[in-house]
Formats: sequence, structure tokens, C-alpha cells
Amino acid sequence: MKSRETLIRLKKFQVDERRRKAAQIEGMIAEFDRMCADLEREIHTEQDRAGIHDPAHFAYPTYAKAANSRRENLKRSADDLKRQLEDAKAALGEAFEELKKIELLDERDQARERAAESATEQAELDSLGIMRVRDAARL
Repeated sequence: MKSRETLIRLKKFQVDERRRKAAQIEGMIAEFDRMCADLEREIHTEQDRAGIHDPAHFAYPTYAKAANSRRENLKRSADDLKRQLEDAKAALGEAFEELKKIELLDERDQARERAAESATEQAELDSLGIMRVRDAARL
């Protein structure tokens, strides 16, 4: 049984690790989204300040161009992270299923052991009862 307990602890650790990884990726996505929103505001502020909203215009603000490029890179990174998050959630689901299978096996084995102990105890009680009946019959 010790090996099964160790295996259960290992599987719980794996589930926790995968859960942490998914949470970390979700946090990074949220941070990138926040940074994109900040850049979007800065771009609009710069465009309003310059009075030019067309990126193809020759006098379009350089900072707005750079911020727009940075925002697009962040969006691509966030999209990549979303794909990684899907994979991480799938791995978490698989690890959780493995943990549940092992826990169910352990519960079944424990129930079997309890039933065997109960049967042994009942057999002992039955033999004591039979001995008392025999002793009472002899008297």
C-alpha cells in the first residue's frame, strides 16, 4: 500500500503543478491584455495630439508607430499563450483523471481490506458463539 500512497502523492503534485502552470499562463495573458489596452490609449493620445490618425501618412507620429508595433507583438504573444493555455488545461485534465483513477483503485482496495477484516472478525465471533453453545449443551 505504501507504493500506492506514494503514487497518489506524486499524482497530486503533478495536478498541482499543472494547475499552477495554467494559472501562470492565464496571468501572463491578462498582463499582456492590460499592456495592449495601455498602448492603445497611448496611441490614441499621440494621434489626437498630432492630429493625424492615418498610419500611412508621412507625418504620423513615430511613437504611435512604435507603440502600435509593440501592441501587435503583444497580441501575437497573447494568442500564442492562449494556445499554450489550452494545452496546459488539457494536460491538467489528464493528470486529474489519472489521479482519480488511482484514488478509486485505492478506495476499492481499502474497502476490500475492510471487508476481509470484517469477515475475519465475524468468523472469530461465530466460533466463540459455537463454543458457548457447545459448552452450554454439555452442562
